[in-house]
Amino acid sequence: MHMKRSSVSVQSSSASVGSVASTPHHSDASLVSKEVKPKATRRRFKLAYKRKIVALTTGLADGELGAFLRREGLYSSHLTQWRQLITTLDAEAAEPKRGRKSDPLRGERLALEKLERENARLQRRLAQAEAIIDAQKKLCALLGLPSSEESA
Repeated sequence: MHMKRSSVSVQSSSASVGSVASTPHHSDASLVSKEVKPKATRRRFKLAYKRKIVALTTGLADGELGAFLRREGLYSSHLTQWRQLITTLDAEAAEPKRGRKSDPLRGERLALEKLERENARLQRRLAQAEAIIDAQKKLCALLGLPSSEESA
């Protein structure tokens, strides 16, 4: 009887070792749940892609349209917004550009600045010419020569 007990105790100890080895450790399970997930980023679609999708979906039936959108990973709201965008762009006949908006008054402002610079330059020349004329009048008065105003 002694042998049966030892064999039973051996079987139970081997079964308990096997069951421990087959179950995952608690520490491994906690690492999986605390894994850092990457930050989601917003998808951006180029205008050419939007135009292509709108062109491809124009003649599709409702069932085919849904299947097409699922294949492409798009929503019907994408398609609605893109159709509106393309109709407005076609009406304006210009693609949207990134960066600063153009200033419609820039040409007028540049012309005004150019005229102001030219005016300042001419004012300086006028002041210089008046100074020369005054100096000539004083020199004529000192030398006793008739001025050009008196000879006329």
